Amino acid sequence: MTRDEFVKKTAWACLFCFLPFLPDPGQCLAASRRGLFVSVIQDPPVLSSRAEIGRLVDFAKKSGAQILFVQIYRANQAWFPSETADSKPYEQCLKSVSEDPFRLLIREAHSRGIEVHAWLNLLSLSANENAPLLKKYGTDILTRNTKPKKILADYKIDDQYFLEPGDWRVRKELSALVEEVLRAYPELDGIQFDYIRYPDKNPAYGHTKINVERFEKATGEHSPGEKSRAWKKWKRDQVTALLELLVKKTRSLRPNIQVSTTALVRYSRANLEAFQDWRLWLKRGLVNFVTLMCYSKEIPEFKKDISDAKKQMGDLKKVNIAVGAYALLDAPETFRRQWEICEESDSRACVVLHYGSFLENPVLTEPLTAGPDSN
Repeated sequence: MTRDEFVKKTAWACLFCFLPFLPDPGQCLAASRRGLFVSVIQDPPVLSSRAEIGRLVDFAKKSGAQILFVQIYRANQAWFPSETADSKPYEQCLKSVSEDPFRLLIREAHSRGIEVHAWLNLLSLSANENAPLLKKYGTDILTRNTKPKKILADYKIDDQYFLEPGDWRVRKELSALVEEVLRAYPELDGIQFDYIRYPDKNPAYGHTKINVERFEKATGEHSPGEKSRAWKKWKRDQVTALLELLVKKTRSLRPNIQVSTTALVRYSRANLEAFQDWRLWLKRGLVNFVTLMCYSKEIPEFKKDISDAKKQMGDLKKVNIAVGAYALLDAPETFRRQWEICEESDSRACVVLHYGSFLENPVLTEPLTAGPDSN
């Protein structure tokens, strides 16, 4: 045996000696973490029974999900103990589960090594005309355009009522709500603020009495119009100021908790129409990460959304990509391909909206439960 043959044979022998201790090849190739949005409006509702909470956690473990974004605030209704919001949903779930259902979910998830983040829909009241905030303050707190308003329905935007981010009363109430969540659940891993933006269907909103008065006092400009750069900047600043307030409140109570927001794609749409400057938020370190709502039904558009995010940030280390399973119930192959593209994207995490979609069409689960990340 030559010296070169001896060296090569010895090297291979040493390699095989250590093979049992090497990581699984699939683990080496795993691109990102996995997450699930859990909606309160799915059927059956998770927080209404112990069995459904257990079923969710079992599914999360099987599908390789390390993060659950659990909706506990929507349409000014609370699935947690609250004096700020309508807590009837929480009280009903508490009665059926015999203990705080969200606390139970957190405990069960943590026992399986899964993070839980509270998912809060903040500036949308959905279509809830009985929202406590509306009863307390009236329509003055709803963002609006300049068209005349005669009845409550005139304030609807894309079938929702939106709160005005430039109104100090809105900020006070949402800050109190966030504090309620953090004090009720000190074991939370994270908190995700959804609907931190103006409506983007038509960007001509923000014309509430308080918001316009504050703008005029700050800028000296009167009767703001949609062509005014100062007005556009003002609205963008109001959204960021609201987020800053909520983050400050969060950090004062839980300095190390993960703070995130959902974000519109693409960035130009978010920034110019919804006045949501998520790129600035990330670069300033205001939030730990954002979850981009990449809910296109078309694969080329989905790819462009991810490409735009990379262009804006340079990489996706602080960006989750959310795949809209709810919109692909009848297109499982499209969902599969989008999921594969996401996991190849080097994003911080790939997140599915939402868990209930898998219950509606179990075929959608195959890319998650058959891959190397599943357990």
